[in-house]
Amino acid sequence: MNPRVSYDPAKIEPRWQRIWRERGTYGTPSAPGPKPKCYILDMFPYPSGHGLHVGHLKGYVASDIIARYKRMCGYSVLHPMGWDSFGLPTERQAEKDGLSPRDVTRRNVEIFKRQLNALGMSYDWDRELATSEPSFFRWTQWIFLLLLERGLAYQAEVPVNWCPALGTVLANEEVKDGLYIETGDIVKRRTMKQWMLKITAYADRLLTDLDLVDWPSEVKELQRNWIGRREGATIRFAVNATNESFEVFSTKPETLFGCTFCVLAPENPLVPKIVRPDHRQAVEDYVRGALAIPERERLVRQAKKSGVFTGAFAANPINGREVPIYVADYVLGTYFSGAVFGCPAHDERDFEFARQFGLEIIPVVSSAQDLMAGAYTGDGVMINSEFLNGLTMQDAKREIIVRLSACGRGEARVTYALRDWLFSRQRYWGEPIPVVHGPGGETEPVPDQELPIFLPERRNETTHAGGEAPIAPLARAEDWIRTVLPSTGAPALREANVMPQWAGSSWYYLRFIDPHNDAAAWDGQLEKDWMPVDLYVGGIEHATLHLLYARFWHKVLFDAGYVSTPEPFQRLFNQGMVHARSYRDERGRYYYPDEVEERDGAWFTKSGEGPLDSRIEKMSKSRYNVVSPESVIETYGADSLRLYEVFMGPLEDNAIWQSDGLIGMRRFLDRVWRIQETMLVQSDDEPDIVLDRLLHQTIRKVSDDLEKLKLNTAVSQLMVFTNEVISRSRLASSTFQEFIKLLAPFAPHVCEEIWERLGHTDSIVDRPWPSCDPRKCDDERTTIVVQVNGRVRARVDAPRNASESEVARMAMQNDAIRRWVGEVSPERFIYVQNKLLNIVTSHTEASLR
Repeated sequence: MNPRVSYDPAKIEPRWQRIWRERGTYGTPSAPGPKPKCYILDMFPYPSGHGLHVGHLKGYVASDIIARYKRMCGYSVLHPMGWDSFGLPTERQAEKDGLSPRDVTRRNVEIFKRQLNALGMSYDWDRELATSEPSFFRWTQWIFLLLLERGLAYQAEVPVNWCPALGTVLANEEVKDGLYIETGDIVKRRTMKQWMLKITAYADRLLTDLDLVDWPSEVKELQRNWIGRREGATIRFAVNATNESFEVFSTKPETLFGCTFCVLAPENPLVPKIVRPDHRQAVEDYVRGALAIPERERLVRQAKKSGVFTGAFAANPINGREVPIYVADYVLGTYFSGAVFGCPAHDERDFEFARQFGLEIIPVVSSAQDLMAGAYTGDGVMINSEFLNGLTMQDAKREIIVRLSACGRGEARVTYALRDWLFSRQRYWGEPIPVVHGPGGETEPVPDQELPIFLPERRNETTHAGGEAPIAPLARAEDWIRTVLPSTGAPALREANVMPQWAGSSWYYLRFIDPHNDAAAWDGQLEKDWMPVDLYVGGIEHATLHLLYARFWHKVLFDAGYVSTPEPFQRLFNQGMVHARSYRDERGRYYYPDEVEERDGAWFTKSGEGPLDSRIEKMSKSRYNVVSPESVIETYGADSLRLYEVFMGPLEDNAIWQSDGLIGMRRFLDRVWRIQETMLVQSDDEPDIVLDRLLHQTIRKVSDDLEKLKLNTAVSQLMVFTNEVISRSRLASSTFQEFIKLLAPFAPHVCEEIWERLGHTDSIVDRPWPSCDPRKCDDERTTIVVQVNGRVRARVDAPRNASESEVARMAMQNDAIRRWVGEVSPERFIYVQNKLLNIVTSHTEASLR
């Protein structure tokens, strides 16, 4: 073959993208019909102004390969794409660009869509949606009203992360070290009236139903830990010399005899009621400082424990012992009642606190551990615990709960780390919450027929109030906010807060089923036809909140009879991230790769500055190590990029971007192209027995790998087959066509072009996936090359490790071999087991012609 022959992706790829678009190749029927269904979904992107980089594409390419494969396997495939387009980042971008959030969203979506189409993605664009479109958020508002109707939405005064600079509440995940992670703006803790969703009502089902889905064990464990089911007991402590009391929850109530202090959270409303006058100033100062720290940081702080004594004491309910009451920030107001009892001998945090404040440490579980070195948290037998002495911890737990219940000071209890979902945001660019507030403080839902509640058209849509006052932007849209109560027509105000960005992404997978329905969020029969999502692909960063919120909403809809499955996503796959090398100087300034060069094992700028610190980091614009798909497609083609995205390593692992790897992918595709350009591909040729066996082994391997999402090894097997083909001069057309079908999901453009050149007028995606002949894949059999006087004349299929006589008998039954051996008996056989049989005769070839 001519090694200089190659194809031109710049001509081939846009042509086939246009043909697919004109033919509607990837359109999905409204219902699966007689075919089995397969719903393949990507976690849809937030359309930022920077567009996608090659790190973002890994999961999208993988799901597209599976969607193409399933279509060829005879499935009716639903593979849609849309945009998670509400949220604070768009507001910030709009302010920078002097545009409205709507215009910014429209611009960004165009960028993302152009990039995805350039990769040849097989999305059904007729189902495209965006969470910021009224046709979508109308139904988000409808679901909120369903939650309100079922008692799962309510308002409460709760501590929140308030960002004065942005004038909005932020989620705990958006705050680090008291700053908003996106901007560095200061965040303060304050108490505000907010809308909450009662996700805790579904805590048990969110746990138990994890057994129903095929998800990575790591994700299931993250969900279990976030929900945090704990079995234990509530214990009631009376505050001495007052009428006040407080409850604590403990998973180890059996250690109550080891209690030497109690701790209240800084936000616990009991604190100002029990603090003694001579301790009041110190407690108020401490509480003020503690409340400025976000809960998430308080949970992970490793520094020495802090706290302050209230001057008050409580009575241990099991023995009446007096114990001091402290306030400390390692206890959270959202944890049960915001109070704990301290057993420093058997809890690490309590131990550190006791050491810090010189409090007594009483061991109540036997161990050989030196308690001065740390708390003992293992099993053992109870000691120093009166009637519990000698019992195992489990028996002691049951006994002490009985005793506490009998005297009315405690009871068995199950609690959860999961907290209700804080649902309000003081922003403009979000779904308006469809309720109104009357003059007497009454709250009423907006009737369904008045949905959607549109955002007001404003001159400067991104302006927020800012400052300390929690004024939502919509509160200043006077014409919009003034309305009437649906029940009486009395003057009322609309709810000024909007929903968080999580809202739209909690149900979008259902709208893809029926995106143009104006009468309902989706058709009930279509939901039964398509749900659940068969494969959901996205990053591990969504392993907790997004998946929990979506599962919660889905279960509410299930209970209300709107969906037919208890879980939305049957199979989940998390692709790894893509990292790349970055370069920065001692001042922390980053440089683009084309600005640096390597000298003697170190990196310098081309202008001579350095050496630079070079490391592998997550792709990020701020690190100057982003690779754009446009530049890769221009140089190597979209098919080469698609192949490299899944060839870098196991799909679930993180990978390092190496541009040299693209060269290998392009060379591989060039070899495939040369096969049809320069080899003699014969339609009437009998398949080469060695290639035919390898083809069926390749069909089996690639099919199995696709089912398991082991895409890198599938590509490797395709390369093995190609390398075997190019060692020959002829190839049966049937063999080559089956191979092109196997390659098509990975490299659709070049395969469509080759398929057309082989004389076909239909699309390759409409052809069935190759079937594997198990007999030809049998590892117990092998192909033996048969020579006559040193020249290859045939190949025979034989049992592995067959004897020389057995292979010789099979060879002599082959018509081609009998022709070249003639009537004369062979002089001898030369046999290499499992590989070759050479038949030596006394005559020449010329005598047989």
